[in-house]
Amino acid sequence: MKLVLISDTHGNHNFKIPEGDVLIHAGDVSLRGTKTEVDEFIKWFQKQPHKHKIFIAGNHDFYFEEAVKNNIKLEYPNLIYLNDSGCEIDGINFWGSPIQPTFFDWAFNRKRGEEIKKHWDLIPEKTDVLITHGPPYKVLDLTNNGEQVGCKELKKKVLEVKPKLHVFGHIHEDYGKTTQNETIFINASLLDEKYRCIKKPVEIELFDEKINP
Repeated sequence: MKLVLISDTHGNHNFKIPEGDVLIHAGDVSLRGTKTEVDEFIKWFQKQPHKHKIFIAGNHDFYFEEAVKNNIKLEYPNLIYLNDSGCEIDGINFWGSPIQPTFFDWAFNRKRGEEIKKHWDLIPEKTDVLITHGPPYKVLDLTNNGEQVGCKELKKKVLEVKPKLHVFGHIHEDYGKTTQNETIFINASLLDEKYRCIKKPVEIELFDEKINP
């Protein structure tokens, strides 16, 4: 199974996406979180040729947060939208969450500690691919001012669950890949800190027992 990973496109769709079986977007599909922006993203995402297309929301995506607050269930033809929920594709278990540690007045903010831990406690132990918008602590979470802003509670849960792959974005400037404790971590942010689309989607080959980057 070939996965193609992207994140933090913020409405910018002017880039080439490689072929693959599963296309994953790890949040911030819009810039201001309006319905118009989201509708444009959905149309673009639905047109992609990948057999399976999964996405979560991010801190810019207020439209999805309002849907949660108003108990509106969002479903899109030919797409899988995850919000503290999961799906299974060809025996591979995916789980996605938009939640992040409080970051100004953006969407899906939760206080560090017990409040955010409640969301990570929902992640099943048999998760193979974890999709969150924000990074875990000290994993591709370094900002330009030298701060590591990832979530400590998320890091603890990832070390416990040990997914094969953890994909996220949010911190544009720390795009890249690293491996810790047999989990591959990928920050798939395509835009840089100045919102220029200068990075490439990440391609990963996923098998039953291992990932070949």
